[in-house]
Amino acid sequence: MALHVLDEANRCLLCKNPSCQKGCPISTPIPTVIKLLKENKLDEAGEILFENNPLTTICSLICNHENQCEGHCVLGKKGMPVHFSAIENYISDAYAPKMVKGPALSNGKKVAIIGSGPAGITIAIILARYGYQVTIFEGKDKIGGILRYGIPEFRLPKSVLDDLQYRHIELKGIKIRPNTRIGDAIGIDDLFRDGYKAIFIGTGVWKPNSLHIKGETFGNVHFAINYLNNPDVYKLGERVIIIGAGNAAMDVARTVLRKGSRKATCFSITEKVAASDYEYSYAQLEGVKFRFNYRPLEIFDDGVEFIKVKEYEDGTFEDIEGTEEFFKADSVIISISQGPRNVIAKATKGLDVNNRGLLVADESGHTSMPGVFASGDVVNGSRTVVEAVAHSKIVAETMHQYIESLQDDE
Repeated sequence: MALHVLDEANRCLLCKNPSCQKGCPISTPIPTVIKLLKENKLDEAGEILFENNPLTTICSLICNHENQCEGHCVLGKKGMPVHFSAIENYISDAYAPKMVKGPALSNGKKVAIIGSGPAGITIAIILARYGYQVTIFEGKDKIGGILRYGIPEFRLPKSVLDDLQYRHIELKGIKIRPNTRIGDAIGIDDLFRDGYKAIFIGTGVWKPNSLHIKGETFGNVHFAINYLNNPDVYKLGERVIIIGAGNAAMDVARTVLRKGSRKATCFSITEKVAASDYEYSYAQLEGVKFRFNYRPLEIFDDGVEFIKVKEYEDGTFEDIEGTEEFFKADSVIISISQGPRNVIAKATKGLDVNNRGLLVADESGHTSMPGVFASGDVVNGSRTVVEAVAHSKIVAETMHQYIESLQDDE
């Protein structure tokens, strides 16, 4: 690994105006990090990576590098780009065990973080650096959100999340309340009553979108977000149809084959997959089949009836009469994105949502309720992990400034 990483580092041109850094949603200082590595200053490089992106180890594994840092590398225009993902993973993995520093000096102020996905973890870590007494409220038994319950083990090992929890959460004095869903027994008003100066909502999007077609309630039909939550509890049979062709559908299809099913076919209404080329290529390599320009009409106990569609440049579709076709399957998994559950918004007066059910928040994270902030998928819909982290860095600073202003008023 080290030799490969150094080979990649030596290929870097250390551009003064680095396109790779511009292509990174969180503006990772890539040339600086690579230069430090080449100078045998791994610890300094690691410190910079984690300071810029608390989830740097995770992003090195799951980012869409082909469209971000590596996709903007000048060497990629005529050949192979520098694989910064490998460099970032090596540095962050080697440096992480050295991160043993305890909590910052407490400033005596409490902050509540609702949800422990990428956005919530980022906010918690940054505010803990300022000395805030941070408590994370997580509806599931472990932290991680979509990282733990929506990304397969073969892409993001759970050990990486466990290490993050230990080094960035537990060592920093951040408290966790697992199996606690805000909006049920505890509400936003209760948190303010108990002295939390600011509240962050990063509950993600866990409500699967449905097709609204006949047969969707049958016992052989499942939603992708539910399946990925715990694949081991599902008995899918030999043939599985996945309706959808985004990155989540690729995760589902590849997991299905790993769990014993023999055939996995993704059906896309478009003429190409919505997933990244990287994920699509791996799915093909592992034996996943694809059908394009098919719309599901009805689900049966033993398969799905589809119809071929014509796709127009404006993004609309038209059924092609007489092209109905039945495809046999033991199970069907629907993977057409998700929306928010809205438990908190429904239980909280004055917390606005838009027509998609997403929390309304400005670019700095302010919601319609003073002292309540939000970012991540619950605001923007399903996005990438690094985008959630980048936006949450801004929101964390906004929350800090807000709490500081309260002190000035006092």
